[in-house]
Amino acid sequence: MHTLGRISTLRVVISINIIISASTHSSSVKGKERSLTLPAEANTSLSVPVDTKAVLLCPPDNSTALLVTWTISLRDQPPCTRAYRRDNNETSERNCTDERISWESRPDQNPALQIDPVAITHDGYYRCEVAAPDGLFGHTYCLRVLVPPKVTLFRDSSGTIVCRAAAGKPSAQIFWTPRGDCHAEEEPLGNGTVTVQSTCHWEGRQVSNVSCSVSHVTGNKSLYFNLNQSVITLEFPASDLLIILYVKFSLFLVFLVTVGFIYFKRARIAEHEN
Repeated sequence: MHTLGRISTLRVVISINIIISASTHSSSVKGKERSLTLPAEANTSLSVPVDTKAVLLCPPDNSTALLVTWTISLRDQPPCTRAYRRDNNETSERNCTDERISWESRPDQNPALQIDPVAITHDGYYRCEVAAPDGLFGHTYCLRVLVPPKVTLFRDSSGTIVCRAAAGKPSAQIFWTPRGDCHAEEEPLGNGTVTVQSTCHWEGRQVSNVSCSVSHVTGNKSLYFNLNQSVITLEFPASDLLIILYVKFSLFLVFLVTVGFIYFKRARIAEHEN
C-alpha cells in the first residue's frame, strides 16, 4: 500500500510539472507562487457479468488532456500502468501482461479502457488520472465481476433432496417451497466463487411436489421435484400447458384418422375379393 501511495504521489507531481510547463498563462506578479487546482475525485462501484465486455471511461471531455494514466490494481498481481502523453503522442505501459485489458480505441481520441472478455481475475481497482492545463482529474472504478451459479436439484444416495448453486459470485440464496427441515452450507472455491448447497426433508408431511428457488444478482432460477416419481419437472405457464395439450390432442386425432383410413381401406379390399 505504501508503494502504491508513493507511485500515485510521484505521478501527481509529474502531472503538476506538465501543467506548469504547458500552461501559456504566467503570473502577473513576480515572486508569488502559482496556485493549482486540487484533483477532482470521483469513485464508481461497477458490477459486470463474467464473459462480457466492460468499458471504463476517463473522462468524457479529454480534448485538453496532456497526460492520461490508468493504474490497474488486481488481486495478487503487481499494479499495471498504462499511460498516454499528448505532447509526443506516445503510449507506454508497465507490468501489463493481460491482453484482455487494453485501450478501447486511440487514446488521443478516447482514453477509455476496455476489458474483453471480463474474467473472474479482473476483480480490482481501476484508477484513471488526467493532467490538463486547467487542473487534475481522478476517477477510480471498483470493479466486481459477477458469475451466475450452476443450479441443480437432485436426490442423493441417502434419499435426501439436494439443491445446489455451484460456483456463483457472489454466493446465491436458496429457498424451498413448501418449507421443510432444511440446512444450507457454503463452500468457498478459492477463486472468489462460492458453492451453496441446501438439503431438505419433509418427513411426516403429505408433500408430493417441492420447488427450489435460487436467488442471485445475475438472475433467479427455480427447479421442481416430484417426490413420488423422483424426476425433476419444470413448471410451465397456463398458456404453454394449453399449447402442449392442443398439440397432443391434434396428434391423437391424426392417429385416429390414419388408423380409420387403413381399416376402411382394408375392409373395401376384402369386399371386392369376396
